[in-house]
Amino acid sequence: MNKLKQDFPILQNKNITYLDSGATTQKPIRVINAIEEFYQKQNANPHRGAYSLSMEATEIYENTRAKIAKFINAKHKEEIIFAKNATESLNLIAYSYGMENLQKGDEIILSIMEHHSNLVPWQKVAKITDASLKYMYLNEDFELSYEEIENKITEKTKIVGITHVSNVLGTINNIRRIIDLAHKKGAIVVVDASQSIPHMKIDVQDLDADFLVFSGHKMLAPLGIGVLYGKRKILNEMSPFLMGGDMIEYVYEKETTFAPLPNKFEAGTQNVEGVIGLGAAIDYIEKIGYHKIQEIEKDVISYARQELSKLDYVTLYLTPNENNHSGVISFNINGVHPHDVASILDSEGICVRSGNHCAQPLMRFLGVDSTCRASFYFYNDKKDVDRLVEGLKKVYSVFEKYIKK
Repeated sequence: MNKLKQDFPILQNKNITYLDSGATTQKPIRVINAIEEFYQKQNANPHRGAYSLSMEATEIYENTRAKIAKFINAKHKEEIIFAKNATESLNLIAYSYGMENLQKGDEIILSIMEHHSNLVPWQKVAKITDASLKYMYLNEDFELSYEEIENKITEKTKIVGITHVSNVLGTINNIRRIIDLAHKKGAIVVVDASQSIPHMKIDVQDLDADFLVFSGHKMLAPLGIGVLYGKRKILNEMSPFLMGGDMIEYVYEKETTFAPLPNKFEAGTQNVEGVIGLGAAIDYIEKIGYHKIQEIEKDVISYARQELSKLDYVTLYLTPNENNHSGVISFNINGVHPHDVASILDSEGICVRSGNHCAQPLMRFLGVDSTCRASFYFYNDKKDVDRLVEGLKKVYSVFEKYIKK
């Protein structure tokens, strides 16, 4: 039994095997209590009042920004911009950087495994700027080969958008290699770390990432809070994406000047409770330690790969290289629709996701409409894997007579 489950109220109150952490993680009591304490003792609007309660809220808010900067080793705390989620962060980059820096003949390079949030905004940017949008495709091991990366990133490339870990395949991309090559060609790199930062330590200076985004709710924090990291020099040169309260310096009838970083990109009242919760989530992750998180996950995921591969009626979509694979396993029962699989598993108290996982181009590349996805976190254990396997056996028994051999 994984003792860390005891820190998560919903895993105590419901008899479920929760295998959908790639969509959102459950919240530890430490995070829940931090949000409750803020509303009971410190609730006020940061940066809005000269009274002590507002100043206390401001201090908590800005201290959390500094905590996040340290967490990902950003050089300056003002390089941390709060947003609703990774999607909003990616849109901010696309509109504020992409629209202003691309022109006809330039190229945007994405991987075919991108989440729609790191794909659709670039489609719009390409159409408006008349830039070209091109893709890096996967090899037979569901990985990006170095040859593919090297062939696609050229002197025409101005922006590379890449997910650190695929939300469908669990493939861990070699971000440092991609960034190094892109920088040699004069391109900037946008890293989607939504599926990686819950599971592994990220150092933005070591990676030399130009932009990096993630959503708090995938790493134990509340829904509705996300982070955009950008190099200070680039952010200073960008125009704001949203206009309004607290991102301005002076407003005249015909003209406005904008506040310095990070306020320039944080218009309106922010999700302060989300920021507080994200800070508490980081404290909790650091208390456990990424080394321990990876130790637990490696044991459970290796076991899941082993047991699922024994089911000859299940197709797995994952790299054979275990060292290059994170906490996501996509699969299908041959001849059974993923929604039916997920529904029957739900009747057994097993929570998996079914659908295209906001990655339709990848689904088409794989030759399927949709898959089931089991996504693991450190609060899972081998018993959860056993329940999943038994659940899949039940699904197969229900449909076996209807499946074409």
